[in-house]
Amino acid sequence: MGRRLAGLFYHRPKLQLGALLAAPMAWLVLLYLGALAILLITAFWTVNPLSGTVIKEFSLENFEELVNVPVYREIVWRTVRTAVLVTLTDAIIAFPIAFYMAKVAGRRGKAILVIAVLMPLWSSYLVKVLAWREIIAEHGIINWGLGPLGLHGPGEGLVAVWLVFTYLWLPYMVLPIFAGLERIPNSLISASEDLGASPFTTFRRVILPLVFPAVVAGSIFTFSLTLGDYIAPKLVSNEQFIGTSIFASITNNQPFAAAFALVPIVIVIAYLGVARRLGAFEHV
Repeated sequence: MGRRLAGLFYHRPKLQLGALLAAPMAWLVLLYLGALAILLITAFWTVNPLSGTVIKEFSLENFEELVNVPVYREIVWRTVRTAVLVTLTDAIIAFPIAFYMAKVAGRRGKAILVIAVLMPLWSSYLVKVLAWREIIAEHGIINWGLGPLGLHGPGEGLVAVWLVFTYLWLPYMVLPIFAGLERIPNSLISASEDLGASPFTTFRRVILPLVFPAVVAGSIFTFSLTLGDYIAPKLVSNEQFIGTSIFASITNNQPFAAAFALVPIVIVIAYLGVARRLGAFEHV
């Protein structure tokens, strides 16, 4: 039997690849894509307002409510705006860190910096969020440091969410940019300097165009993770985001929660389409 199987796969690389990927692809199709299909179906159901039972009949009521009720449009806009702001902030912070790691630091220093960037990922996500809640609390260290200057910390608002998300997702931006910068030969930068270009011109016309796909690739992580998160906004803010709204609707209106959950999925799919056009996947 073993020889027959070996003979079946001999000199058949496509069959070998198919057999290797059969189990993970079955897992993906049945569990992941199957769950998304169920989510899509549930989004078209409704809930009886009197009994609270789910009416399993096709209806666009949930989507009409999302479009017509101003508060939900504001929640979507607030979430997308925060995701964009976090992405831009992380890109600005990550670029000099990644450049120093890739082009300035020595071999040992580069290894230490990579470990330093990865180290926050080793700790619990929930612990980090709770630590930030203590930092920005009324009697936290930020208000303690700003108090003598007559200033006040961010409190429980959008600024707090922006700070926490910027910290949480920064490694996901640093590492792709670092990988992109390492692909740039040092000879290109030296040639630009030899031709009389200023450091800013070299950055704008040589470095940035070559590393831009890596920036876009990193933005996929920061944008999508911010868009779908609900724990951090719930713990450090009193503002409503898509994730917190879905969480609040699950117990009493699962079809509406399913319809709302499709919103970030559609936004991320559109974002991935834009990222592909910008070359984020050309090195994958």
